[in-house]
Amino acid sequence: MKLGTKVPDFGLPATGGGQFRVRQAAGEKLVLYFYPKDMTSGCTRESQDFRDRHAAFRKAGVRIVGISRDSLASHEKFKAREELPFELLADEDTNAARLFDVLREKSMY
Repeated sequence: MKLGTKVPDFGLPATGGGQFRVRQAAGEKLVLYFYPKDMTSGCTRESQDFRDRHAAFRKAGVRIVGISRDSLASHEKFKAREELPFELLADEDTNAARLFDVLREKSMY
């Protein structure tokens, strides 16, 4: 996706038992951040950074949503462990990751 491109509607299961749909966020400022795996060092640090700055994002009227290929059960544990105040979405079939072209071949090792 290119900057300024309208995001096509998609839906994913969300923590807390809900369903996230892009069209329901219409008119909101939205940060969708993709990360590879719950409870890994880099992804945990990234999520903690969003958590620690959550109040500033909310003050600016911005909603944060994290997306990875992990299951909802894994997301629920991760969210609770790290006290994340925002939704995590389960993209197990990688449709959203492909839509945003964020899947890459691992280049290390």
